[in-house]
Amino acid sequence: MTVLLGLYALSYMLCSLLLAYLTYEPLKRYVHKWNEMKPIPGMPGAYPIIGNALQFKANAGDFFNQVIEGTNEFRHLPLAKVWLGPVPVVVLFHAETIEGVLSSSRHLDKSFSYSFLEPWLGTGLLTSTGDKWRSRRKMLTPTFHFSILLDFLEVMNEQAEVLVSKLQRHVGGPAFNCFSLITLCALDIICETAMGEKIYAQNNSESEYVRSVYKMSDIVSRRQRAPWLWPDWVYNLLGEGKEHQHCLRILHTFTKNVIKERAEHMTGVESDSEPDQGGRKRHAFLDMLLKTTDEDGNYLSHEDIQEEVDTFMFEGHDTTAASMNWALHLIGSHPEVQKKVHQELDEVFGSSDRHVTAEDLKKLRYLECVIKETLRIFPSVPLFARSICEDCHINGFKIPKGVNAVIIPYALHRDPRYFPEPEEFRPERFLPENSLGRHPYAFIPFSAGPRNCIGQRFAMMEEKVILASVLRRFKVLACQDREDLRLQGDLILRPESGIWIQLQRRSI
Repeated sequence: MTVLLGLYALSYMLCSLLLAYLTYEPLKRYVHKWNEMKPIPGMPGAYPIIGNALQFKANAGDFFNQVIEGTNEFRHLPLAKVWLGPVPVVVLFHAETIEGVLSSSRHLDKSFSYSFLEPWLGTGLLTSTGDKWRSRRKMLTPTFHFSILLDFLEVMNEQAEVLVSKLQRHVGGPAFNCFSLITLCALDIICETAMGEKIYAQNNSESEYVRSVYKMSDIVSRRQRAPWLWPDWVYNLLGEGKEHQHCLRILHTFTKNVIKERAEHMTGVESDSEPDQGGRKRHAFLDMLLKTTDEDGNYLSHEDIQEEVDTFMFEGHDTTAASMNWALHLIGSHPEVQKKVHQELDEVFGSSDRHVTAEDLKKLRYLECVIKETLRIFPSVPLFARSICEDCHINGFKIPKGVNAVIIPYALHRDPRYFPEPEEFRPERFLPENSLGRHPYAFIPFSAGPRNCIGQRFAMMEEKVILASVLRRFKVLACQDREDLRLQGDLILRPESGIWIQLQRRSI
C-alpha cells in the first residue's frame, strides 16, 4: 500500500512538473504582455486569463453594437485595448494609426481568429503567411488583370438577367426581402467565374452546396466570438462542431470533384474551357490556376488550387452581395440620388436592354460613387485583424509582438475629419475633385497596403453590372429606416431582418 501511494505521489509530481514546464513559457509571455500593455486605455473589467470575454454579448447584433459603442467611447483616443480571453487585442479606427499597421511589410500576418477558417480554406491567399503568401500573391495577381476580368462580363450579365426576371414578379406588389435574391445571384456569378461550374443557385436555393456556403460563415463567426469553443477537442465534441464537419465535407467534396473534372479535360491548350453559345472559349479562375506555375516552373497541386478556389468562393460572393443590398437600400431611401443614377443610366444605355459592356463600365462614374459611398457607410467587412509581428509603437504606446490589431472600417469611415456629417449618404464625396487630399487610409473597404483585396476590381465590376441591370428597369423604394436595420457584424455586415424594398417598373 505504501509503495502504491508512493507511486501515485511520484506520478502526481511528475505530471505537475510536466504541466508547469509546458505552461511556463506561454504564461511568461502572457504576463509580459499584460504588464507591457497596462498603459493602453481600454475596456475595463478585464480579469487575468479570461480577460473581457464574459462581457461580450453572445448575439451577433448585440456584439457588433457593443463594438461600435466602444469605438465611439474611445474615439478621442488613438487606440483602445481589449482582452479576448488570454489574447490581447488593440483596436484601431483612425487613419493615422491604421496606416502604421497596414502599410508595413512587417505586419502582414492575419490574426489568430483567421485560423478558424483554415479547415475550410486551408492556407490560401486569405489565411497564409510569410513566404507562402508572398509567392501565392505573386502567382495569382496576373489572373486578376482587368483584361482577364472582362472575360467574366458575360457571366455577370447573364446572371443579372436571371435576377431581373426574379424581381419582375414583385413589381407593383407589397414590400419583399431582396437580400437572398441578390446573394444567390452573386453566388451563381462567383461559382461560374471561379470554377466554371453552373450551380443555378437562383433557381435552386435549397441545394446542399448553397446551404453549406451560407452556413459556414455563420458557424465560423460564432466560434470566433466564444473563447471556450476555440480548442478543437472541445469544439469537435459539440453539436456545432459536428455541423461544421458536415458542411466541410459537402464544400470540399464539391470543389474537389470540380477541380478533378476540369483537370482531366485539360488535354491541350484550348481544351481547358467550355465554349459558350457564340463558340468562344469561356475561362474560369480554376482554369488559370491549373496552368499557373511558380518561379521554379512548378504547377500548383490540386490541394493548392482547392485552397484558392474555396477562398474565392468564400470572399467573392458574400461581400459583393452585401454591398449590392446595402446600395439598393440607400438608393431607395434617397430619391434625389436615385434620380441621378437613372439619368446616368439613360445617357449610357438609352432605351435599349443590351448587356453592359466594358465601355459602359467606364462611363458609370456616378454609380461608382454610389457604390463607394455605400461601402463607406456599410463596409462589407466591418472589421478585420492582423498580428503584430514585432514590437512596435503606435502613437507613443508600445505594442508587443504577438498582439492582435483589430481594424474597424465601420468606425474609421465615420471620421468627421474626412467625411463631414458621416451618417449622411452623399455619393458626391467620391467625385475626384472632392477626394483630393483625403488621407489614403481613411477609406479602406478592401483593406489597404500590400495585403489589400486582390479581387476589388472584380467586385466593383460585378456591382456595377448588377446594379445597372436592376436600376435600368426598376425604381426602388426602401421600406426600412436606418434604425430598423439592426446591423450584424459577423464576418460580413448584414441587416438582421434583410433588406425590404418595393419595386416600380421604369419607362424611358
